[in-house]
Amino acid sequence: MSVFKYLSVELEESGVAIVRLNRPPANAVDQAMYLEIADLFSNPDQIGDDVRAIVLAAEGPHFCAGNDLDEFVTMSPENGTERMWRVREAFFAIENCPVPVIGAVHGVALGTGLAIAASCDFVVADRNARFGLPELTVGVMGGARHLARIAPQPLVRRMYFTGDHLRAEELADLGGAIFICDRDALLDEARRFALRAASFSPTAVRLAKQILNRIETMDMRAGYEFEQRYTVQMSGHPDSKEALSAFAEKRPPKYLPRSR
Repeated sequence: MSVFKYLSVELEESGVAIVRLNRPPANAVDQAMYLEIADLFSNPDQIGDDVRAIVLAAEGPHFCAGNDLDEFVTMSPENGTERMWRVREAFFAIENCPVPVIGAVHGVALGTGLAIAASCDFVVADRNARFGLPELTVGVMGGARHLARIAPQPLVRRMYFTGDHLRAEELADLGGAIFICDRDALLDEARRFALRAASFSPTAVRLAKQILNRIETMDMRAGYEFEQRYTVQMSGHPDSKEALSAFAEKRPPKYLPRSR
């Protein structure tokens, strides 16, 4: 496994990996940390032999306070293109990770932090966590498209044009698609979801992740036809019949190791 300076990683026997952002004091992300995020999430199998789901959490008082502002000071049209490439590769690595990624957000998730959270398959948040896009307050752009994965467009625009931070509970009340819990239950709730995903056929889950990413931008007819093709393909895998048998017999399924 790669050696990570700004990420802490542990793999549980269940196949759930706990990955924590770890760049004190507030997990602000610099170029080196973006590279580490892209490395780990584009190849989660480097964590261990049977990674089935990931909980993305954070050390310290905050999930992620955003981009390291010192890097914005030195950014220019000449070096900005490469820097922005590193940023988006990190976000897309989380989104396209072969296994489900559940975000566990506490403290603040601002700018880059909000985009990292929204790149996860879904988010569990401490009800007092705060989300925001303060981009205009520091003279940059970005994050609105990621926020639109978890919030309706009028709310995206309100947050972008005001820079206001919303408590997770308020964000959810206004239509934000996040799951709320108390701070002391945050990791347990995220793990509960991850364990459920990890309990299914590892082959089927990875296939499902590919399908969900592909159909997100398709219309209904094309998307469902795409899913149906893989239903037919999966029907030939032993895990498909095992899932049906276990359900009918009311017993835990015994799935095969992941097929490539």
